[in-house]
Amino acid sequence: MTRVAICDYGAGNVRSVSAAFARLGADVLVTASPDDVLGADLAVLPGVGSAATAMAALEARGIDQALRERVAAGKSTLGICLGLQLAFEESEEDGGVPGLGLLPGRAVRLRAARVPRMGWAVVEPGGEAFYFAHSYAAESPAATARSEGVVAEARSGSFLGVQFHPEKSGAAGARYLKRCLSRA
Repeated sequence: MTRVAICDYGAGNVRSVSAAFARLGADVLVTASPDDVLGADLAVLPGVGSAATAMAALEARGIDQALRERVAAGKSTLGICLGLQLAFEESEEDGGVPGLGLLPGRAVRLRAARVPRMGWAVVEPGGEAFYFAHSYAAESPAATARSEGVVAEARSGSFLGVQFHPEKSGAAGARYLKRCLSRA
């Protein structure tokens, strides 16, 4: 059974992410412990909230360093929505926030007619629709998939990040998370 550590930094969509992995048969631990984050087969950095508040909480708990060590050691790590944005070198949100530096690039305010961008959208390649809810988006050479011109997925080494919410994306999201478990 794959052990999944979901990083609890006092915000985020921890409950729905935990439930989604549990439905897939994972051994799920919601944790603020850096040791738990380092020791799991897969660490997940969920995301809902603001970049500055989230980074401050990650730093206060030591989870920021644990995530950096995980990725440096080649251990599977997944960032969801804000979790993807925090993985970059920086974010424009909250007047500018240094990120975790797990991925090259930065998170920038969406330049679209409608912000926040909410709803279902197709991700290419692949052609499956996932649920999005975000006001910031990635600018990164590590992008591996897009949706309506916006980076939907980015990866570098053992870190994989998605702008969409697989835990809220029905069957397509469950299939995506199952693939993440199989790579852990």
